Amino acid sequence: MANKASSATGVLVIGLGRFGSALADTLDTMDVEVLAVERDPVLVERWSKRLPVVEADATDPRALEQMGARDFAAAVVGVGTSLEASVLITGNLVDIGMPEIWAKAISDEHERILRRIGAHHVVLPESSAGARVAHSVGGKMLDYIEVEDGFTVVKMRPPKETHGFTLDQMGLIEKYGVRIIGVKSPGRDFEYSSPETVVNSDDLLVVAGDGELLERFAQRP
Repeated sequence: MANKASSATGVLVIGLGRFGSALADTLDTMDVEVLAVERDPVLVERWSKRLPVVEADATDPRALEQMGARDFAAAVVGVGTSLEASVLITGNLVDIGMPEIWAKAISDEHERILRRIGAHHVVLPESSAGARVAHSVGGKMLDYIEVEDGFTVVKMRPPKETHGFTLDQMGLIEKYGVRIIGVKSPGRDFEYSSPETVVNSDDLLVVAGDGELLERFAQRP
């Protein structure tokens, strides 16, 4: 008999504030099956012409049962301003065995609570945006995304010591503990890297590794 979680599809997005609505709209444009849940009738009316929307209060576990929440592969709790509602909704999703739960937090304390009750992934949108800008301002990093547990992917300019060398010759993993996973040269499409990939001064690199190690690598002249 197939595992029920493996047959589930689609994403349940709870809360249609700025974060939840942007996420649900983007998923919809990607042709991902989405059901949005919102208790504010004004927001329901606003988004019902764009997305499948259910007007319901997800803090009530019976509402989740009635909308068939168990049939979804993942849920995103976009409710952030009310800590109580965010925690109740996340707890309800844990109770029904939602395979993947993503939740928005507005503080470190909020994040700790959500993780403690069973959220698989917690996002702090403002903190993440601030960190990305901080890492980008005035340095070689043009974009910065921390994926999870310190593992980070950055887009950056190449340090001088990499110019004209292949990845095999550089030995970046041994020297700095980071890996170049792709190169974008001017006028050419993005290419995944190989040991024979040559880095030039005007290239853009996509580099992955521990955040602190990437910081050190990006500070190279």
